[in-house]
Amino acid sequence: MDNLLKKLGWNAFFGEHFTEYVGLYEPARVSTVYKNGYKVYTKDGEVRARISGNLHQKGDLPAVGDWVVVSKDNVGSVTIHAILPRKSKFSRKEAGKVTEEQVIVTNIDTIFIVTSLNRDFNLRRIERYLAIAKESKTEPVVILSKSDLCKDVDEKINEVLEIAPGIDVVAISATRNEGIEQLSPYLKDGKTVALLGSSGVGKSTLINALEGYKRQNIGEIREKDSRGRHVTTERELIMLEKGGLIIDNPGMRELQLWDAGEGMLDLFSDIIELEIQCKFSDCLHESEPGCAVKRAINDGSLSKNRLESYRKLQREIQAVERKKNPQLVEKRKWKEIGKMAKEIKRLRKDNQ
Repeated sequence: MDNLLKKLGWNAFFGEHFTEYVGLYEPARVSTVYKNGYKVYTKDGEVRARISGNLHQKGDLPAVGDWVVVSKDNVGSVTIHAILPRKSKFSRKEAGKVTEEQVIVTNIDTIFIVTSLNRDFNLRRIERYLAIAKESKTEPVVILSKSDLCKDVDEKINEVLEIAPGIDVVAISATRNEGIEQLSPYLKDGKTVALLGSSGVGKSTLINALEGYKRQNIGEIREKDSRGRHVTTERELIMLEKGGLIIDNPGMRELQLWDAGEGMLDLFSDIIELEIQCKFSDCLHESEPGCAVKRAINDGSLSKNRLESYRKLQREIQAVERKKNPQLVEKRKWKEIGKMAKEIKRLRKDNQ
């Protein structure tokens, strides 16, 4: 049992939090979430499970990757009673107008951000994924798939490195089994990798290449836009035969930021350092004198597209924060109004 748990990612952190359940329950890890149930890995293998009434009432439902507390009855039915604290999580704002957090996957060590080297290649989308990945406290790796379809692979790698210096960028061709060996350092027993990317970028094909057989169903490439047909419909935690765990994710049409403040500070540290050098602390980087950001754009050291991406993500985070904490936003507004009133009084006094 101990060896299997370690392969699933069990460690001292989860063991410490499981202490109160020892003797009555056993640990399991969520592998798949369905509309009407779950699959979990236990010491006896992968089995179906359901959540208890008490856990359902709490509203904090398990996500793929969670370590949970389970029991088995006389006929082998498995019930989930509690969720152990998470070491990491990847979240987004719930799709649509609802302001709720949607936990995508948990307890991950590395995120493979997969984008294909055809018409799907988009630096702004990669920035969005990186901002959330950095906030999740996991190691992001950019995987440039379908390298066999690209004539300027090195140029594309350099473009990614320009927006994310220090990040590992790996170009692969899963169909030709090229570059796959570069991923082995991240795929070790007990380590969990999550695959993220748009539909049809080759996430399932990558898993098949890692396993050496057709583990996941894949769709054919569409000629009109060079993208694969969406096939994966459920998030699934997979134990790889050669070691390590990988989570296959359906392509996401919407990836709205939920809480990526620190991730933004890390990802756009170059722009933030320039902002500090601006003459005015409230510089909008438009026509203000002494603007270090505009100076960088003019001399070519900062691209307009990167600045606009930063502004867009910044506005999105602020909009989510306003919806999450309307009272706090209102409090800040009146605080600013109070400051302005005091400043006006001071100026009037000085002019008298």
